[in-house]
Amino acid sequence: MQEYIFQTPVASIILIFTLVTSIYTFSNPNLFGKFMLHPYSVSRGKNIYTVLTSGIIHRDWMHLAFNMLTFFFFAFPLEQILVQLSSWGHLQFLLIYVVSLILSDVTTVIKQKNNYNYHSLGASGAISAVLFSYILFNPTMSLYLFFIPIPIPAVIFGPLFLVYCVWAANAARDSINHDAHFYGALSGLSVTILMYPKIIGHFISEVSKML
Repeated sequence: MQEYIFQTPVASIILIFTLVTSIYTFSNPNLFGKFMLHPYSVSRGKNIYTVLTSGIIHRDWMHLAFNMLTFFFFAFPLEQILVQLSSWGHLQFLLIYVVSLILSDVTTVIKQKNNYNYHSLGASGAISAVLFSYILFNPTMSLYLFFIPIPIPAVIFGPLFLVYCVWAANAARDSINHDAHFYGALSGLSVTILMYPKIIGHFISEVSKML
């Protein structure tokens, strides 16, 4: 545990803080309601803080477990990579996470601004950003798509995931904010490329080795 805290302090704090706040709000419905993103209110200048607080709470144990497991497997190695590349690596990781969380929520606010009954919560947008940022550094790693027990190269997984998000958002067959996943992933890619423009060449080089 100490190793994680010292080597990847930002990811460690985010993980612990999100677990604590999520579990606490499970038994505190008033705070749970205050922290949720309500696009109708935010678009009218109210409860703007929920753009951030909605990312530190989750709907239920399954939602929390899935997001935190994904975060654990990709956030910690991503922060380690960034620290190896720059003395500002810890801050860069924080920027990827927070900026993507905000951008993924802002797009939801824009889309749902007139839908009074719409609410959103969870760190999925920021976690998608972390995942896609890591894919830029390691595009040949294998991932699994929606519980299908077949390893898929990350360079193929990425586009499939984005296509699925668009389809699922348009189909609107569940209560999951697929738009947050989509725009969070794009935000993670964009912020990473802005910080490391040469990552594009690295990505292409690594993918070409697979061909």
